[in-house]
Amino acid sequence: MFKSAKGWVLGVIAVIAIGVGYYAWTVLRGNSLPAGFVASNGRIEAVEIDISTKTAGRLKDLMVREGEFVKAGQALAQMDTAQLEASKRQAEAQLRRAQISVDTAHSLVAQREAEKKSALAVIEQRKAQLDSAVKTNARSRQLLSNNTVSQQVVDDSEAAEQGARATLAAAEASLAASDAAINAAKAQVVDAEAAVDAAKAQIDSIETDITDSTLTAPRDGRIQYRIAQPGEVLSSGGRVLNLVDLGDVYMTFFLPTAEAGRTSIGSDVRLVLDAAPQLTIPAQVSFVADVAQFTPKTVETEEERQKLTFRVRAQIPQELLQKYIQYVKTGLPGMAYVRLDPQAEWPENIEKNLVK
Repeated sequence: MFKSAKGWVLGVIAVIAIGVGYYAWTVLRGNSLPAGFVASNGRIEAVEIDISTKTAGRLKDLMVREGEFVKAGQALAQMDTAQLEASKRQAEAQLRRAQISVDTAHSLVAQREAEKKSALAVIEQRKAQLDSAVKTNARSRQLLSNNTVSQQVVDDSEAAEQGARATLAAAEASLAASDAAINAAKAQVVDAEAAVDAAKAQIDSIETDITDSTLTAPRDGRIQYRIAQPGEVLSSGGRVLNLVDLGDVYMTFFLPTAEAGRTSIGSDVRLVLDAAPQLTIPAQVSFVADVAQFTPKTVETEEERQKLTFRVRAQIPQELLQKYIQYVKTGLPGMAYVRLDPQAEWPENIEKNLVK
């Protein structure tokens, strides 16, 4: 009799314990949330960044290991730059050659300008000679009318005048040629200076490629995995490392149409991860999809999968991530509790273990 009573009492206690446990589990899983709240399961995600090469080449070295935390600007990998260094030396030689060409072109311009001054002086001389020939011819004609000189003298003076005119025309043509030569020399200066600029630009481009051959972290994060190994030849844009940005971590989950319609950007969210159910992580809604979709396959029942849902993203504060960055891991499943009514009080079992 005693044993049977004792067994009955133990049975009742076991039933009560199971009931309490089930009640607590359902509350924590969101099945018994008060009005103004909704819950959904999701996974922790973060922005992933592929660290890739800018130009084709051989991977020389990797400075980080998988799982290692890195800071923005930290060197992660080094590409072989031997060919780039050779191209830089060649471009520097072309620059020196172009600079010499500039000096030569300037000297040629000076020479052509000196030739022009000489041509101007010759023109002045030829003008003086023509003026003298004209005057001589005029006097000869006057003397011929007085029978003072012979016709031969007049013919000679006219020939001299024509010769002086031809000589002046030749000097003027030489001046025009000098002007053309000066313009050509100045064009050579421009061409040589352009070659200098082109060589400098090529050097800058090569130096940029050399700098980019050291692959650095664009932001703080953790190396998720290594894609390439030292010694491998990669094409332009070849992936070397995968980096997880731990400053941009969120949970993605799905809400039915009615609840999604009441969810606004900035709504308070509490995250409870399966790996740490004793902790509650604060977050805020940062994204609500504007197009509905079918519930993902991870939902257990077929009935739930038939419902249209909206994808929602809850962002974890950056200051909190920085404080616990060593513990941040992507892919962890958990529950997201969303406060639809800003006036509603958070349930004690969710709020009491809030991480700060």
